[in-house]
Amino acid sequence: MGFRKFIAALGATVVALSLAVVAAPPESASAVTAADFDPGYIISDEVFFDRGAMSEAQIQSFLQSQIGTCNNTNCLNVKRLSTTTRAADLMCGRYEGAANEPASRIIFKVAQACGINPQVLIVMLHKEQSLVSGSIAKAPSDSRLDRAMGYACPDNTAIPGWCDPSFGGLYNQLYKAAWQMKRYANPPGTSKAFTRYSPGTRTVQFNPNAACGSTAVNIRNQATANLYFYTPYQPNAATIAAKFSGGALDYRCGAYGNINFFLFFSQWFGPTTGKVSPFGNVDVAAGQPDGKVRVSGWAIDPETRAAIDVHVYVGAVGTSHTAGQVRNDVGAAYPASGSNHGFDVTVKAPVGASEVCVYAINSGAGGNTLLACRTVRVPGGDPVGALDTAISDRSGSITVTGWTLDPDVTAAIPVHVYVGSAGTGFQANTARADIGRLYPAYGQGHGFSATVTAGAGVHTVCAYGINTGAGGNVQLGCATVTVGSSVTEGGRAPIGSLDAVTVSGQSVSVSGWTLDPDTTASIPVHIYVDDSGVARKADRSRADIGRVYPAYGTNHGFTETVAASPGTHRVCAYGINTAAGGNALLGCKNVTIVGAPVPTELGRQPIGNVEKLAVRPERIDVAGWALDPDSTKPIAVHIYVDGVGLAITADKVRDDVARAYPGNGNRHGFGQSIEATPGAHTVCVYAINRGPGGHVELTCGSVTVPSAS
Repeated sequence: MGFRKFIAALGATVVALSLAVVAAPPESASAVTAADFDPGYIISDEVFFDRGAMSEAQIQSFLQSQIGTCNNTNCLNVKRLSTTTRAADLMCGRYEGAANEPASRIIFKVAQACGINPQVLIVMLHKEQSLVSGSIAKAPSDSRLDRAMGYACPDNTAIPGWCDPSFGGLYNQLYKAAWQMKRYANPPGTSKAFTRYSPGTRTVQFNPNAACGSTAVNIRNQATANLYFYTPYQPNAATIAAKFSGGALDYRCGAYGNINFFLFFSQWFGPTTGKVSPFGNVDVAAGQPDGKVRVSGWAIDPETRAAIDVHVYVGAVGTSHTAGQVRNDVGAAYPASGSNHGFDVTVKAPVGASEVCVYAINSGAGGNTLLACRTVRVPGGDPVGALDTAISDRSGSITVTGWTLDPDVTAAIPVHVYVGSAGTGFQANTARADIGRLYPAYGQGHGFSATVTAGAGVHTVCAYGINTGAGGNVQLGCATVTVGSSVTEGGRAPIGSLDAVTVSGQSVSVSGWTLDPDTTASIPVHIYVDDSGVARKADRSRADIGRVYPAYGTNHGFTETVAASPGTHRVCAYGINTAAGGNALLGCKNVTIVGAPVPTELGRQPIGNVEKLAVRPERIDVAGWALDPDSTKPIAVHIYVDGVGLAITADKVRDDVARAYPGNGNRHGFGQSIEATPGAHTVCVYAINRGPGGHVELTCGSVTVPSAS
């Protein structure tokens, strides 16, 4: 074997021994004990060769969290360099070179090409050259990057610290080290060059100095063999004791490379001997109007490609379901596990707030995993709604309009209108698109518009939503109406309605309408959150108001979003009189702001909304917004039509979103038209997390695309 081939075959040994000594041990090494370190089984094959363990974004986020502020341009969280294309061979797949690639992308692409866990590469960068954490990582020298993985830096040279310069550079070091890790297994088509530490009982020295001794080690798997081929020494008993007790390190006969690898990996990424417990994410946990909770997400057990069970608990009552639905986004992130790991189920739940917990059920070694617990509110109880208008035509009739629905059912419910003590019943089943937008689970068919007769004089008109299940009837509102005469003295106060008050993040959205009977012009509306008020003009088009009050036109609606701190608030709206008369209270509602999205273990999930899911001949149109609370940058949105995905970026200007989330900027809108064959299709839209955290399903439903003919 030639000298250079000998160097490449042996891999990094001198740096693995010497520089790994100065790499700071993990701060919480106490999370594992000396008993956890097995020199014959340092890391499992499953973990070592898991190329899908981290995405590029997760790698970048991890490097940023460890390194922080960089004091030069060489830190791994800021370093960029151009890479060359490498053809596929028996060890690695093709690496497509590119200009100005960040280090995180190079680590990710090398991991994908060679089938090595990117976490392994990160740990090796630190054990070899202290490039991931600590003071050196904040300002590494060029020479450290040149020998970043310690590749082709053998122990048996006359020059301490010598490395073959032809393999210098961060990209070369990463690729060749990963390539070498595959070569150690003697893949088919290669020679049987590596047998000294292949699985079996092997003699492993404690130090390059043979006088320090050796023992037989039962090397149980290829990944552990790889570590010994790369750094061919085991820690002696004194070394192990010192690493776990904080005692003095033995630099004469100690060897720290492989025990440092074990400690760094355990600290940063968890157990080295197998991700045997399931993992996953709960994307949606939401109450529904039929006395159920919808829960969706995904779950994987790394030990099997088969679908596993998830158990959904509402309080103490659990139900079992199979996470076997197709989730192409999950399959793309974890290719070794496949795509059939999604779940989307509904379970019974009582009206009101319940604690909903989801567990991924282990299929082999390991244990069950709690994916999430969420407080979910199932709507129910009394009807909600509003009496929007009550107006006389001066001929003995009073026209009333409004809306009502019962949270227990999606069907239309009755409304009773009383003039004094005389009542008339109607069905609240006319379309109200605005109500459909506010309560999408209930649909649009909850409006009412009816005419009742009344004698001349002043009447009190009241409307009631009639309960259909648990709860009782609810007064929607009352109005004083004069029939048969006109009011000429003192002017008339405004009329109108506070239709809806909704919460989004730390903002309150208020909508309704108001007009002054003394003028056709739009009038001001004042909106108060507790004692803090804003003045706006009620000049938005409301065709429904124009139909009821044709003499006044349509421009009497208002919609406004105001910021509010976490807590419970009283929201009120007033129509402001423009002539004689007084201002009118349009309505008040209490709301609770829960604050910013609650962080998950690794970060905060995206938020957003699909505002348009419409069809036209051979097209499906999707629009809305999405953002990641952890970032101001636009995020990706994935749209799936019958399981076939399209990735777009939510980067359109949305000033309304920026007002609701002022810390996240305004480029979070998206809109896409997708070609589709005539017929029924399933459309699912996901907001894709930028870093730590999980993806979020924004909507998933069925549409029917018409033909172009």
